[in-house]
Amino acid sequence: MEPRMLQLLFVLHVLALPVQLCEIPRGNPALIKCLNMELLRLSQDLSEELNPSVYVALRLSADHSLEKEAQYLQRLKNVFQPSASSSKAGGQQKQPNTGRLALYLLALRAACQDMETLLERRLVTRLKHHLHKEKEQIAFKRNGRPITSYYQYSLGVLALCVHGKKIDSHVIQKLLNAEQHNKFTHGSKLSVDTTAMAGLAFACLKQANLYEPKLVAAISLAVQRVTNRILQAQTTRGTFGNIFSSPLAMQLLIATRMSKKPVCPKGMDALLGSLEQGHFQNPMIMSQLLPVLDGKSYLDIATMECQAEQDTLELDTQCPGSRTVILGTKMITVQLAVEHPPNPETLYNHSIQVLSGSSLQDMLRTAAEQGPGHFTFETQNTLHGPFLTAVMGVKASNGERRYWQLLQAPDTSLQKGISDYHPQDGESIILKFSPW
Repeated sequence: MEPRMLQLLFVLHVLALPVQLCEIPRGNPALIKCLNMELLRLSQDLSEELNPSVYVALRLSADHSLEKEAQYLQRLKNVFQPSASSSKAGGQQKQPNTGRLALYLLALRAACQDMETLLERRLVTRLKHHLHKEKEQIAFKRNGRPITSYYQYSLGVLALCVHGKKIDSHVIQKLLNAEQHNKFTHGSKLSVDTTAMAGLAFACLKQANLYEPKLVAAISLAVQRVTNRILQAQTTRGTFGNIFSSPLAMQLLIATRMSKKPVCPKGMDALLGSLEQGHFQNPMIMSQLLPVLDGKSYLDIATMECQAEQDTLELDTQCPGSRTVILGTKMITVQLAVEHPPNPETLYNHSIQVLSGSSLQDMLRTAAEQGPGHFTFETQNTLHGPFLTAVMGVKASNGERRYWQLLQAPDTSLQKGISDYHPQDGESIILKFSPW
């Protein structure tokens, strides 16, 4: 069967499903519009990391600035699909990993791009190749883990599925095995983000109508189990895990029509409350949140037609930038310690003075440039923000599954990254080399 026909059948199948009933929050439409505008601002900020997820969120929204969205898509194309001449001029370009490439493919589908051109078919082939390599790593490594993570692996499966592409059953089976053996964890705890992303992938595969009945039955059971785990992860506040993993969890509940349960409005209320309080400043999390507030999930990308769209979104000065942080004039003191178990000695333990409002990343820079001792650190840019990769010369290792954990003393794990977290006066921060 022709690829276009397969995709058409998939779209018709999805359209025939019952309409999701998760109520769109109507209590504060102005707040939701401001989030939409904040993402639009980010898309125009040349200093920000290009993020296909931001584009996907803008496209899933009911209100659009079509010209600005087209400009951002072109900038994404310049990075992910550079022309032959620019590639030669700039030398060998680093290829995006599984997750970035998957998000870009979601962005192309959200733009209703023709995926049957040579360049677009190459992108699909490249993502299939990435997933094949991830699958091989799972099969042959003792720990049974992919090259990147199960989050990125799930995202890759989801992207191909949304495009109506049939996926190697062995690739799907590896994800099913991981779900059955509770591999979607961070340390000893459930990773809500990974579980939700895998659930979205399973939900899409279940709807695809492309696979043998036995495999579909296994996928259907996985959807049920994953959704139940997400429901069990809801806290008394309404969040799933923590507030920053809740947008993806809510996307899964929307995609799997779980809105008849009270968890849906309770989760929506928690997200709106946190949005109103300015807790969402990370572009990746903001872009996962906006579709939820419009009652949508990534699965809705599959049915987008890009016609008769409302070109009404304009930047409004009445919506202040939620990510704007104004540094104070007062100096604060924060204790910074570095621990490397099982070494009983602390590698670093000094007081650092910074301006109030400074991020943890600002504090680490101050410690390295002006602080006592010989503090050093390294970071790597990711779509979730800068990731701490090395401290005092000790590098985090994906192979050994160890990372630099951010703690508020004595043992409270920070829910934000180094660029989003702002220490308070008198606080003690611990950087601890930990397994994950």
